[in-house]
Amino acid sequence: MNRTLLLGLAAALATGCTMAPKYQRPAAPVPATMPSGPAYLPATTTSATAPVASDLPWQQFLVDPRLQKVMATALQNNRDLRIAVLNVERVHALYGIQEADLLPTVSGTASGTKTSLPPDLSGKGGRSTFRQYNVGLAGSWELDFFGKVRSLTDAALEQYLATQEAQRSAQISLISSVAIAYLSLAADQDNLAIAQTTLQSQQDAYALIERRYARGLSPELDLYRAQTQVDTARRGVALFTQVVAKDRNALELLVGSPVPADLLPEDLAHVQPPMDIPAGISSDVLLQRPDILEAEHRLKAANANIGAARAAFFPTITLTGSAGTASAELSGLFGPNSGTWSWGPQITMPIFDPRVWSAAKLVKADQKIAVANYEKAIQSGFREVADALAVQGTVDQELAAQESLVQAFAETYRLSNIRYLKGLDNYLSVLEAQRSLYVSQQALVFIRLEKLSNQIRLYAVLGGGWTPEP
Repeated sequence: MNRTLLLGLAAALATGCTMAPKYQRPAAPVPATMPSGPAYLPATTTSATAPVASDLPWQQFLVDPRLQKVMATALQNNRDLRIAVLNVERVHALYGIQEADLLPTVSGTASGTKTSLPPDLSGKGGRSTFRQYNVGLAGSWELDFFGKVRSLTDAALEQYLATQEAQRSAQISLISSVAIAYLSLAADQDNLAIAQTTLQSQQDAYALIERRYARGLSPELDLYRAQTQVDTARRGVALFTQVVAKDRNALELLVGSPVPADLLPEDLAHVQPPMDIPAGISSDVLLQRPDILEAEHRLKAANANIGAARAAFFPTITLTGSAGTASAELSGLFGPNSGTWSWGPQITMPIFDPRVWSAAKLVKADQKIAVANYEKAIQSGFREVADALAVQGTVDQELAAQESLVQAFAETYRLSNIRYLKGLDNYLSVLEAQRSLYVSQQALVFIRLEKLSNQIRLYAVLGGGWTPEP
């Protein structure tokens, strides 16, 4: 009865005691609200009906049907995401190994020995042979009075949870990268079309000047100036043909397989824009980002390791025992009165081990590093959201100004051509107008791409894009 009570008390202590310090989440080293000012839209609280990025599946955010198919393929085939999923399985197995230390270990044993002794050792005046057969169970159990095993198990659990959050981060990053790569391909298709249109117009202009030169209406200098524009446009077509090919290669690397031609975008105008996501005004939303949750789980793991390091200063108590049968003859192994058993505790007390003191210093330093990493993750997340909000607050004004600028340059180019053909101006004004129009058209494509890409970045930095896949 006393033994049963002792074992019950040991079991209770083994599962309930820990020397790890009580975890307290560090205060977020960022303002409580999102930034405001001329670069930002007026701050509004998120309404009850507005979608929250972290709760909005990517299938509802990315509404373009072709992009959805490309994204589904990427989630199946991307190797980086596959590695992240396998890392979760790996760390879960490591956690299972560590958790098993809380339980006794039991193993079955069977052995047989035959020993021959010379006369001077047998004590029987002649050579003697001894046989022994054993079958039984052997086990051991470390009584975790001071919480070392429990703390290590808690640390392993937090590492497992951190790896799960890393998988979520990997999926969010993949969704953002694929969507932006898809839009970049569409934008460069626009740039290629602009370059091709420019080449055609420059070839037409060169043919016209060539005819005027043949009739003595234009100087030879204008002919060479027109030739430079044709060659520049030809180079632009070759450059953007190359860029489009590279964009497609980058997209297919992210997707993990070739993308069918019917799923590729023709241009930005044929891509349905993603849904607008309100950011709200509170910075607490950052605490639900998977990368920040990952950093917090690693901080909790470091906190638990302190408990294991503290417990190492105290005795380790282990119970060992065995039970079974033994006999000198194999036939008598399970006969009456053949049972054997042994039981005994073992206590190990560290007396002089400098490694214990160094280990305690190490885990405390690791905990401080984990705090700094957690705070840095929050600060980085705040900056990413603030940057996306700054673009969101100004990109429409920038886009409107650039559209007006393109229209102005297009009209300047048209009028310059008319004045040149009427002999009212030289060809330099035409060249300058054409260059300005070409550059402004490319800038307009860039701003349109930036607006769509920023919507995707804002969705990602707010924790959107995670949906468990089967």
